[in-house]
Amino acid sequence: MGQGETEESKINVLVVDDEPRLADLFAAWLEPNWNVTTAYNGEQALEQVTESTDVVLLDRRMPGLSGDEVLSLLRASGYDGAVIIVSAINPASEISNADFDEYLVKPISKVQLVEQIESVSSQITNGAFGESSESIDPTVN
Repeated sequence: MGQGETEESKINVLVVDDEPRLADLFAAWLEPNWNVTTAYNGEQALEQVTESTDVVLLDRRMPGLSGDEVLSLLRASGYDGAVIIVSAINPASEISNADFDEYLVKPISKVQLVEQIESVSSQITNGAFGESSESIDPTVN
């Protein structure tokens, strides 16, 4: 983040993945620039999302509540922050209308992840998040 920004002004990111080592790796990549919290399953994710959560980085395939179910429950509860799906599953046509903002296919690099969070953070910071008329491309990788 830029000079003069405080911890409170940083974007809050929740990383959700049932593979703790991967969730922790993503968090380590992001922590220098963003406030990061991790959850290791869908239930924890739902417990940790708050009004101050700006971005949810969400795995699709998890035991218990899947990422698809978490996404559906988040949106049904009124969460209108950014959701970036990060999954080893290639996007299928049945989710092309799902209410996520970006879709990254694992494996992803640190550069890919940081660039995607920077893009969404910039939209949030500039007040342009959710105002784009562009359609979401579920094949972004």
